Amino acid sequence: MALRSLDNTLPLSPERPKKTIKAANSIPISKPKQPADSKVNDENRLPLDPVVAPVGDSIDYVSSENLKPISDPDVKIKSLMEGLESKDWLKICDSLNDVRRMALYHSELLLPILEKVVMVLVKSMKNPRSALCKTSIMAASDLFKSFGDKLLESSTSDTAVDQLMLQLLLKASQDKKFVCEEAERTLNTMVVSTTPIPLLHKLKVYVSHGNMRVRAKAAVSISHCVSKMDMGEMRDYGLVSLVQTSAELLKDRLPEAREAARGMVLAVYKAVMEDEDNEEEEEKWQNFCQLNLPAIDALTMVKLVASQ
Repeated sequence: MALRSLDNTLPLSPERPKKTIKAANSIPISKPKQPADSKVNDENRLPLDPVVAPVGDSIDYVSSENLKPISDPDVKIKSLMEGLESKDWLKICDSLNDVRRMALYHSELLLPILEKVVMVLVKSMKNPRSALCKTSIMAASDLFKSFGDKLLESSTSDTAVDQLMLQLLLKASQDKKFVCEEAERTLNTMVVSTTPIPLLHKLKVYVSHGNMRVRAKAAVSISHCVSKMDMGEMRDYGLVSLVQTSAELLKDRLPEAREAARGMVLAVYKAVMEDEDNEEEEEKWQNFCQLNLPAIDALTMVKLVASQ
């Protein structure tokens, strides 16, 4: 068969022009303009941890020992609440430091507005900005140092101070180390600065809190409270109540709570043993536990003391 002439080949179809693929970055994307004032407070923006928020704005954490008196406290107290209620979180931090100075050096001027100040501290502790949160915790510590039992009085106990105590326990339970450590120091200051019995009445409610970390931190504070009580104070508060609280905490999931409870048990044991009667030591403790606790909890108490 004759070969086909090359001239009879079909013409090549014209090559289709290639489509131009538009790169995603070929369209310029305009960036949102930054506010002219770098101190504008955008509450929807996450804070920068640990101590600096907007660039150029730093927070100095001044220890109580380094705080100085206010030169014009009578004038400062008039504008203090305005600063604490500001929309600018940096101004609130400055005002919180003024609260600390007023508490340490001019407490008589701060006392009439103490409950309002405590409520501001509670609000600031709930703020997502860690710098503001830590500053408010430091302010709470100075309030406990200066006012002590006055913070636990009935005028504030059912509202502001109860909320303050809860926030301190929550902050001591969180993962941000520098906030957690500050809250733990403030809880220790609270125990040192107040009378044990009224404080125990407030802390006791957190033994059954749903957050196990809060229970553990409350247990530690309760144990510290009990350790500073003399035998008379322990009896006034109630040895039965203390041993029942201890038994509850000994069953807690967290080792921190159980360790705190062991210290409480030994303190209660010493107080029970000091009562004058003719019972043998081991029998006396066993009878006390069996009278006031379920059988399994009483057995745990007896074994705990015997192992020491």
